[in-house]
Amino acid sequence: MSEIVRGGGLRPTRLPIEIVRAGALTTVQDLGRPGLAHLGVGRSGAADRRSLRLANRLVGNPEDAAGLEATFGGLSVRAHAGLTVAVTGAPVPVRIDGRARDCSAPLHLGAGQTLELGIPVWGVRTYLAVRGGIDVPPVLGSCSTDVLSGIGPARLADGDRLPVGISTLPYPGVDHAAVATPPAVLTVRVVPGPRADWFTPAALAALTGSEYEVSSHADRIGVRLLGPVLERSRDDELPSEGLVDGAVQVPADGQPLIFLADHPVTGGYPVIAVVHPDDLPLAAQARPGQRLRFVLTSTIPAPPSSR
Repeated sequence: MSEIVRGGGLRPTRLPIEIVRAGALTTVQDLGRPGLAHLGVGRSGAADRRSLRLANRLVGNPEDAAGLEATFGGLSVRAHAGLTVAVTGAPVPVRIDGRARDCSAPLHLGAGQTLELGIPVWGVRTYLAVRGGIDVPPVLGSCSTDVLSGIGPARLADGDRLPVGISTLPYPGVDHAAVATPPAVLTVRVVPGPRADWFTPAALAALTGSEYEVSSHADRIGVRLLGPVLERSRDDELPSEGLVDGAVQVPADGQPLIFLADHPVTGGYPVIAVVHPDDLPLAAQARPGQRLRFVLTSTIPAPPSSR
């Protein structure tokens, strides 16, 4: 397999994707590298795994194939060979050589054509899957870029060239996938966290009985929220302990934050709740200024190994 190559001058049939404009942040992502937290390595992977899976299904890839994750749109790519692609996640205006095309549908890019993604209508992260997958060398079993640890491919830059693999799966029998638009106020299910007893009874009631606003401090590591302060029932220090995707940690200022794909593997602030894995894609698409409400649920199912 070939690595990401900076600049041009290489055979386009070997590196058929050229990054014309990388936008604010575009990275290579698959479903991550689970099972390595004991070695200090986080899972990483697509922040909205549901959308990456859908994009891959639309082009006939395995669900764990590597694609591109674009933050707040702005991505432009040029094909140097015929490609089948799909755009999912945060819906954006899609144009191929200036002509409007649809999200959540298989699209054909001919050699020399350019695909451009606009700014999302809602949400934050948009996914571009290419039939065959982005064929960069895996690091510890995954092609994902972890922006916190620096593991995996470098974030993409203008002029980069990317290789594409060969798909042996049949094309899907659909030409469009219906995707529901989330409500203006996101509802995210949580269960009590391992340190819920470090908070006053009023704190959990406030967490699940109030709306929070997504702050401007939101990235692939986590989403900081603004709203009612969650008061502790004890003020001693908590030794660092393991963190999971969706952990709702409460720092000293009492304002919760939701950890996402590139979260640290350990943390020293108490975790009051954990987001249901089926609602993590909603949290990953929450944009600054949006309102979010937590709803208490009783159980979280054990995720399969590929979740």
